[in-house]
Amino acid sequence: MAESPIEQALLTCRREGSVGLVPFVPAGYPDLATTESLLPALQDAGAAVIEVGIPFSDPIADGPVIQAAFTAALARGLRLADIFAAVRRVQPALRTPLVAMVSYSIVFRAGASAFFDSARAAGFDGVIIPDLPSPEAQGVVAKARATGLDSIMLVAPTTPPHRRKEIADLSSGFLYYLSVSGVTGTRAELPSDLTSNLESLRSITRLPLCVGFGVSRPEHLAGLRGRADGAIVGSALVRTISEHIDKGTSKIVAAVVSACRVLLGERDTD
Repeated sequence: MAESPIEQALLTCRREGSVGLVPFVPAGYPDLATTESLLPALQDAGAAVIEVGIPFSDPIADGPVIQAAFTAALARGLRLADIFAAVRRVQPALRTPLVAMVSYSIVFRAGASAFFDSARAAGFDGVIIPDLPSPEAQGVVAKARATGLDSIMLVAPTTPPHRRKEIADLSSGFLYYLSVSGVTGTRAELPSDLTSNLESLRSITRLPLCVGFGVSRPEHLAGLRGRADGAIVGSALVRTISEHIDKGTSKIVAAVVSACRVLLGERDTD
C-alpha cells in the first residue's frame, strides 16, 4: 500500500533522525481568520503535520486550556461548515498534511460518510476520533479510508497488548501514543515508561509513532529523538494563543511560530 502524505512526512522525519512537530490548533480560536493565518505559518515554522481540533461542547480528553478555547470558539457561533470552508480557502497554500481531531458525536450527527467526504474536500488528510467506540470503529475507519483519509487511532499506557495490536491494525498515517492516561496538559517531565511502551508498539506496527499529552518543552522533543517519529503539542501552543489574544492575529501568529521554533531547538530570529 502506498504511503499517505501523513505517513510520508513522518517517515521522512524518522529517516532524518528527527522528531516531527505536530502542532495542535483549535479551529476558530480566537476566530477563523486567525486559524487561516496560523496554518501556513505553522508549515513555514517546520511543522511535519498539523492537527486541527474541531470544537466540541463536551470533550473527552482535552484539558482545561483546550476546553476553554473550544468553549470560546463555540460561543462565537462556530459551525462545522465554517471550519471546512476556512480550511478549503487556505489549503492551496499548504503542503503540510492536515489532521482533524473530532468527537465521534460530531461525525455521527453529520453522518460518517458525509463528514469524511466534506473533510477530504476541504483538504484534510486524516482524522483522529478519540472517543470512537470500539464496536463502531471498524466500519467508521472503513468509511474514512474510502474517502482517502487516514484513520489515526490512540493507544494509552493502560491499553492491554491484544487491544494495542487491534488498534494498530485499524490505524493508518500514524499511531497516536498518549504519554499518560487522563487529559491533555503541559507537564514537566515525560513518564519513565515511555520508552518501553514505544518499543512495544514498534514491534507490532510499521506505522510512524507520535506522542501526545504532556509534550510541551524542547527537551521533550529532544528526548523523543530515536524513540518516536512525531511529537504532538497542544496545550502549550493554545496557551500561547490565549496569552496574545488581545494583540491581534499577526501577534498571535508570530508568538505561536516563535514557540514552535523554540520547541524544535531553533533560535528565534524575530
